[in-house]
Amino acid sequence: MIATFGPTFLRPTLLVADVVRALVVVSLVVASIGWGGTAFPVMALCLLGVVVPRMLGLRPAFDVLVCVLVLVAGWSSVLEWYTSVFLWDKFFHVVLTGLLAAVLYVIGSDLRAVPAPTDERRGVVAVLALCAGLAIGAAWEMGEWLGHNFVDSAIFVGYDDTIGDLAADGLGGLLVGFGLPWLAARRTVVRPRA
Repeated sequence: MIATFGPTFLRPTLLVADVVRALVVVSLVVASIGWGGTAFPVMALCLLGVVVPRMLGLRPAFDVLVCVLVLVAGWSSVLEWYTSVFLWDKFFHVVLTGLLAAVLYVIGSDLRAVPAPTDERRGVVAVLALCAGLAIGAAWEMGEWLGHNFVDSAIFVGYDDTIGDLAADGLGGLLVGFGLPWLAARRTVVRPRA
C-alpha cells in the first residue's frame, strides 16, 4: 500500500488525481475558514476519501472519478446543494456511494474477505457490492442523524429522505458491482526506483 505513494512523475497518469487531492487539501482550509461549522469535518472526510484510492493503487480513471466526485460532494454539502438542487442528493447517493462501495469491495478483496471481482463471479460481486453500498449508506445516515442531533440542527434528516438515500446507496452499489471486474482490473502500483 505505501508503495503507491511514490513520486507522481513516475506515473503521469496519477498526476490528475493528485491535483484533485491537492484541491481537497486547499478546500479543507478554505471551507473551514469561509464556512466554519460542519465544513471542517465534511472536508476532512473528503480528504480520507481521496487518499484511500491512491493507497489502493486503483486504476487511474477510477481514482480520478472517485477523487472528483468526493471533492464535488464535499462542496455540495458545504454549499447546501443537497437541499437546494433537485435530485442532487440522490444522484450522489447512487454514483458516489456506488464508487465508494467499489473501493470498499477492493479493500475486502485485498484482505481476501470477499472473492476477487472477476467476470465469472459478476452476480456475486454485484450482490456483495450492493451490501457494501447499503453499509456505507447506513453509516452515513447515522452520521447525519448524530450531526443533526448533536452538532447542527440545520443538517437535514427525515424518514423519507433516509429511506430514499439508502435505496439510492443500494442501487449505486449494485450497479457498480457489475462493473467491478473492469474497475478493479490492472490496478497500478507505483514502485520507487532503486
